[in-house]
Amino acid sequence: MRGETYRDFDATELFCPKCKRAVPVRKRLLLILSNGDKYDYMCTFCGTSVGDKLVSQQDNLRAIIK
Repeated sequence: MRGETYRDFDATELFCPKCKRAVPVRKRLLLILSNGDKYDYMCTFCGTSVGDKLVSQQDNLRAIIK
């Protein structure tokens, strides 16, 4: 089977510079952009931002109503 096997990964642990070790992380929605959603990964112990991820929305169109 050739081609794209994995489409999307979510981090469960990342290195935290404040805690000085790999720690479990929480993923939270940071921004909704025209080209996708931006997520932030936060350390579960100290709350430091340890990474981010942009998930592109190629098929889904969203409408934001105020």
